[in-house]
Amino acid sequence: MVDLAVKIGSVVLQNPIIPASGTFSTEFSQVIDLNRLGALMTKTVSRHYRAGNPPPRVSEVQGGMINSIGLPTKGLEYFLETQLPEYKRFEPPLVCSITAEKIDDFAAMARDVSVPGVDAIEINISCPTRQPGGGNFALNEEHTYKVVKQCRAVTTKPLWAKLSPNAGDISAVAEAAEKAGANALTISNTILGLKIDTDTFLSHIGNGYGGLSGPGIKPIIMRMVNECSKAVKIPIIGCGGIMAAEDVVEYMLAGATAVEIGFLSFRNPTGMIAIIEGLTQWCEKKGVARVAELTGAMRAHPPRDTYEAGMVGIS
Repeated sequence: MVDLAVKIGSVVLQNPIIPASGTFSTEFSQVIDLNRLGALMTKTVSRHYRAGNPPPRVSEVQGGMINSIGLPTKGLEYFLETQLPEYKRFEPPLVCSITAEKIDDFAAMARDVSVPGVDAIEINISCPTRQPGGGNFALNEEHTYKVVKQCRAVTTKPLWAKLSPNAGDISAVAEAAEKAGANALTISNTILGLKIDTDTFLSHIGNGYGGLSGPGIKPIIMRMVNECSKAVKIPIIGCGGIMAAEDVVEYMLAGATAVEIGFLSFRNPTGMIAIIEGLTQWCEKKGVARVAELTGAMRAHPPRDTYEAGMVGIS
């Protein structure tokens, strides 16, 4: 029997499959058994009600979709009183995604969601559809360090920092998050993009730019996962373009301990379960007893001088 269990710091998951924040709710229990997932992830929670961005909010592109939802939320009080009890009906660990507009507010949110039933906190410091000064702290290593450091000071819950692919040097940001006390990194949020309607000359997104997700971004994010896995020692959760079990395997080989899945669930609400089953089948076929052994197992090509030596005499 294949052992699909993985550990993200002190959090034990029965398998590496986690829904990405903003693409999941307990309503999925109507079509899948949520107890089969590795962990559950809340929609990003802010202290106060947020209406989100103006429509249109979503548009398909080749290889994925572009969105600018804008982190709508009913606020912290609603989460604690209404949503959290719903999540607690299920067995997998619960990760609470949080956002704020200022560093001090992030710390206050981390403190206030550190309640029974929340097993880890994902600090969403990377949403690309927020104003640059109000949420995209992960674009800069100093800002990232300050947010994580202050959150670390007010909670004993595991902290996962969700990083941005739009950062100039994501490895430096990853190192800053680790140094500040993050227990894991989620790599990554969506890539900021633009789609224009050639009839109206307007953006397909009401907010102008949007976050690109889907299989088209997977090679980019996997490269970032691999780079960051060489820069930090804490676990990495890969997120971006996962459509099949083999995509999970690739992310793990690149250095991820687990993955988050979002785009697929819009296309196929039962897709996460299919991937769990497919991962078991892949491991059985390949003789992999423990899926955790895949993390960082990517092989290097032979050195260039070895290749060149083999070419001697070939004309």
